[in-house]
Amino acid sequence: MRLNPDFKLMRNGYEIRIANGLEALKRNTARLIERMYSSRGLFPYGQGESLDERNITVVACKGDCAVATLTLCLDVGAGLLADTLYRDEINAARIAGSRVCEITRLAMDPEHSSHETLAGMMQVLYVLARLTHQVTDVFIEVHPRHAGFYRRLLGYNVAGPERICPRVGAPAVLMHLCQHQLDTLIDKHAGRSDDDSRSFYRLFPPRSELEDIQRSLTNV
Repeated sequence: MRLNPDFKLMRNGYEIRIANGLEALKRNTARLIERMYSSRGLFPYGQGESLDERNITVVACKGDCAVATLTLCLDVGAGLLADTLYRDEINAARIAGSRVCEITRLAMDPEHSSHETLAGMMQVLYVLARLTHQVTDVFIEVHPRHAGFYRRLLGYNVAGPERICPRVGAPAVLMHLCQHQLDTLIDKHAGRSDDDSRSFYRLFPPRSELEDIQRSLTNV
């Protein structure tokens, strides 16, 4: 499926874009990933790797500068990166009939840290995974100290034990979010200015606006 190369979603003064097909933005994003992971003493993450057709990289930009990014990896071809450590756990979802994907290469420049910007990238991720590719289950490997954030604010659950991730040379746990649960969280919290919960999904627009984003993203 071709995506609109001119797609832009404005959130909190940042442009949310798709890097696929945009060589300069891809290079800018790769430098951001290397800088953010190296600053935490991790191995350069994804250095030298090119995007293939199953990967869709979402980027938040300030002007021409990439300040935050994540990549959606669809379950085609060689499978998911998380299969290296957690194949049994992910295969259990596949056997049950789930359409799985994973979030990888998540990085954000702390000078531009913004919940609204991250929520904007997550909105595009939802449109791509749930509305466009009908994914039912999302997996992500995170450092154990970040697991609480994903559980409390994003609704993820721990799905695999702590292991050492060879790609970054650091501990990881596997986390999982059923998209049916995600739909429920969006319907409960999205667009509610009076929502005093800490749910990230209060920063989402109503479902109808997410469908508008999908039309803009896939209108080529």
